[in-house]
Amino acid sequence: MTRSVRYSPESGPGALPASVAIVGAGRLGAALAKALRAIGVKVRGPLGRGTPGTADAVLLCVPDSEIRGAAAAAAGAAPLVGHTSGATGLGALEPAGAAGFSMHPLQTFAGGEPPERFRGAGCAVAGSTADALEAAVALAAVVGMRPFPITDHDRPAYHAAASIASNFLVTLQEAAEEAAAAAGIEREDARVLLAPLVRATVENWAAVGPERALTGPVARGDEATVQAQRGALARSAPSLLPLFDELTERTRALAGRAALA
Repeated sequence: MTRSVRYSPESGPGALPASVAIVGAGRLGAALAKALRAIGVKVRGPLGRGTPGTADAVLLCVPDSEIRGAAAAAAGAAPLVGHTSGATGLGALEPAGAAGFSMHPLQTFAGGEPPERFRGAGCAVAGSTADALEAAVALAAVVGMRPFPITDHDRPAYHAAASIASNFLVTLQEAAEEAAAAAGIEREDARVLLAPLVRATVENWAAVGPERALTGPVARGDEATVQAQRGALARSAPSLLPLFDELTERTRALAGRAALA
């Protein structure tokens, strides 16, 4: 079971930075700035990727490839410098010459979301010192996230899980749109029609786990229907066949585990 890291206002005066300079005006940087301001933290930015001025902490919300350069630009700006990457280790922050931390929200942002979007989301945290880790935990918790520790060694697998759960889900739904288009359903209509199914499926998975949440022809052992689906795709959307075949085999394996449960 994942070990949570807890924060309370009594944990020490240095835990929650009183002022934070956020570097990077993308979706996450803008969302964090809004959420931290809403609970009373003094926020500078989102700023461009030059010198961020001075603050108790600098938080770099920039692409992974730019973290090291942004850290160098933040040298001397704050005693704490952090980043929001899920895949990048703390070593990328060394050019800042400060205690380093990271906080990676397990949440997705399309732009313009309210501060409440952070509430209940997980947040992977790490720190090069105890104070840096406390700051990461405090910043995550104060906007309603659930911080949990991650080591540099575990980051690639953790980030792969996040990509599969979020990024690949979007890719999968785009494939579902293509299959629906082969049935004469407009893509916009397919999103409206399929969205309730997707939401209910995700809620069932979260509530009871994959084995009990699985439904459909593969789970029922209805191979005739599976082959009919495959045949339709072969005629109208053949580019989807490799994905369909791989997911069918993976689903058969899951159905087999479900039958033994």
